[in-house]
Amino acid sequence: MKLTPFFGIYLLFLTSCKSISQTKVDVLVVGGSTSGVAAGIQSARMGVNTLIVEETPWLGGMLTSAGVSAVDGNYRLPGGLWGEFRKALVDYYGGLDSLKTGWVSNVLFEPSVGNKILNRMTNKEHCLQVWKEAIVENVKKAGKNWIVTVRKENVSKQVEAKNLIDATELGDIAKLCGVKYDIGMESREDTKESIAPEKKNNVIQDITYIAILKDYGKDVTIPRPEGYDSTLFACACVSPVCIKPKEPDRLCSMADMLTYGKLPNNKYMINWPTEGNDCYLNLIDMIPSERLEALKYAKRHTMCFLYFMQKELGLKTLGLADDEYPTTDKLPFIPYYRESRRIQGEVRFTLNHIAEPYSQPEKLYRTSIAVGDYPVDHHHARYHGFDELPNLYFYPVPSYGLPLGTLIPKEIDGLVVAEKSISVSNLVNGTTRLQPVVLQIGQAAGVLAALSVKEHKNIREIPVRKVQNIILDAGGYLLPYLDVEVNNPLFKPYQRIGSTGILKGIGKPVDWANQTWLRADTLLLTSELDGLKDVYPSAVYDSTKKTMTVKEALALIQQIAKVENISFMGDITYLAQKVYSDYGFKDFNLNKEIKRGEMAVLIDRFLDPFNKKGIDLRGHYR
Repeated sequence: MKLTPFFGIYLLFLTSCKSISQTKVDVLVVGGSTSGVAAGIQSARMGVNTLIVEETPWLGGMLTSAGVSAVDGNYRLPGGLWGEFRKALVDYYGGLDSLKTGWVSNVLFEPSVGNKILNRMTNKEHCLQVWKEAIVENVKKAGKNWIVTVRKENVSKQVEAKNLIDATELGDIAKLCGVKYDIGMESREDTKESIAPEKKNNVIQDITYIAILKDYGKDVTIPRPEGYDSTLFACACVSPVCIKPKEPDRLCSMADMLTYGKLPNNKYMINWPTEGNDCYLNLIDMIPSERLEALKYAKRHTMCFLYFMQKELGLKTLGLADDEYPTTDKLPFIPYYRESRRIQGEVRFTLNHIAEPYSQPEKLYRTSIAVGDYPVDHHHARYHGFDELPNLYFYPVPSYGLPLGTLIPKEIDGLVVAEKSISVSNLVNGTTRLQPVVLQIGQAAGVLAALSVKEHKNIREIPVRKVQNIILDAGGYLLPYLDVEVNNPLFKPYQRIGSTGILKGIGKPVDWANQTWLRADTLLLTSELDGLKDVYPSAVYDSTKKTMTVKEALALIQQIAKVENISFMGDITYLAQKVYSDYGFKDFNLNKEIKRGEMAVLIDRFLDPFNKKGIDLRGHYR
């Protein structure tokens, strides 16, 4: 058989990734969670030997194993692996509208389907192996590498890895590695967030054992659970037994409660926050045996809520789906953990960085590797001191970019932290914890760990722009601009120039899906060029004029290029005309007032500040 050039390259790729049946790998991802799967896929795609170790039989963490199969946020920002996963759901169910089965989300699916899709995605990666039902017993450092003891099939194996990614639900690996971390709410003095409590506390968000129900068409009422108390659920919805609702503003009809998380194929995701199956348990620092014992309460609480629905609300034909989880109790493998340890990282991302990104001392928006558009949403109603906590029910924020430094722990080398354990404030965790953001966090973690291996550098030595370029090449967002979609040729230049701060976007809270725009189609005002001076202090332009013509913009670019020793291959006017044509801009006219998007593309093409001006993890130019 004659080998084609492509097939030869394919064979070379295969042989470059050694079998991971060996105990040495380049990147070890602990946790086949939402972020863990993304991290493993991305690392393997970069040609790096990667192993995912997962405790349960499924992949996907909160998306699948915990049953949170109603995706919150980023519906208009389908970037990177989040976009790939959503497209796979669309292909499976037959269209984007087929995912709009409930009202809490525009993307709902059966957890078992999500697991199948993620397994299919991981199986395609020749540099990736997955060990399921495998538990990490010990982690230690040996020189520059990690030695991790993993128990699988009652046999302990040692895995040696150059880099480690903590994608566990509660940040357990970070703790084993000696990373400093926080649990609970910081004080207002600590974070300078105006709505933070005056004193710090150890209060975390409620957890939930989700139930996936289906209609059996007959009475399937379960036996009365031990410790059942109907008053705990009396005002889960409007009903004759609801006398004094704890949260009257959130009281819904029974129909709304059910259709909240209605899934395809007439199933129902019960993840109901209003006097439903949320419960308060802080088991983050417990040992595994203590956690298992504590989680019996969370499971029983959900079964009590199911019994309440069947007995008090008359929903006798609804029962736990028998075709979702292969567990003896038909409940998910794990609960939905909304909060975990939060590491002390190279930077800490706070509400101030989200609300006013450009006025902070750190310019963290320049270092972004993921985006989110969901409000800050905390679940605390089951905590006994609920009334004393800040009101964080859909606290409004603009959409935002998440900085790279939140994934890198202080002092500990060779470790990247993902999932919900990144370095953010407790308040910010209420938006960064959501599935699309966590998928992107995982993808960025995979990029960072793989680059460190390929370039033989410490993780914190990897240039921010290198990580961002790989994310852009993978169709990911750096900043949440809604001006153009990822497949538009203008996407990358807008993302790059926005990430330099030369042109700044404007964000605002808009219901459940907040927005940020570069405002590419509006005229450029000279008052908006203050960011240009940050990058090029020598820039000179007439600030007395409100707007700028294309000719004046090109003259400014030429002036900067001369100082920066940048040369062009030809006349800039001729070259600019070609740029306009390449990017679909109409009516090239030197005397026309230039728009923001046009200026962004010209600066990107001729000066390339994104790649030529390095930044540190705090967003400061080197």
